Amino acid sequence: MGVTAAQGSTPAPSKSDTTANLLIVLLVGVLVSLLFGVYASVHDPTGQTTIALFFSNTVGMKVWFTTIAMVFAILQVLTALRLYGKVKIPKEFPPWLGDVHRLFGTLAFIFTLPVAFHCLWSFGFESSASQTRRYVHSLVGCMFYGAFASKVLAVRTKRLPGWTLPVIGGITFTLLVVLWTTSSLWFFQNREFPGF
Repeated sequence: MGVTAAQGSTPAPSKSDTTANLLIVLLVGVLVSLLFGVYASVHDPTGQTTIALFFSNTVGMKVWFTTIAMVFAILQVLTALRLYGKVKIPKEFPPWLGDVHRLFGTLAFIFTLPVAFHCLWSFGFESSASQTRRYVHSLVGCMFYGAFASKVLAVRTKRLPGWTLPVIGGITFTLLVVLWTTSSLWFFQNREFPGF
């Protein structure tokens, strides 16, 4: 005997539920971005070194941690392409690939945290558009954490359009690429490499 809709299946989400969930996910991202931007704008930058770990200075730590985060983010994008069936390598879909994908994303995020802390605490928000690289870096840094918050929320939220997670994930990755380009790559090209 078949199951009828009334007996056990879940009703399909309405368009208004889907739209509301999507708006909440996006609104949280905007609020997180604004929170970072407002804090960085009103906080008086200390100009002090916060953490250096085994690097000779904090800037060296920041450029390498951002580079490591970038590598993990690239690995996450590559595993996402396999998870979504856009590439067929490896030929057999390993059952652990989803866990590895999440691990890459988690590690990328973890490596950005000390960098963001130092940027916010020591440098604050560069509000002068005449300092183009630093201005873009400040804006994109705030946007990155908002996009990341939306991405995490989108992963956990049901009833979103199918395109939501790939688009927000792509935006988050793109923002990290811009952050890396305006900080680590710039440092390697204009200051010193390897910068330990």
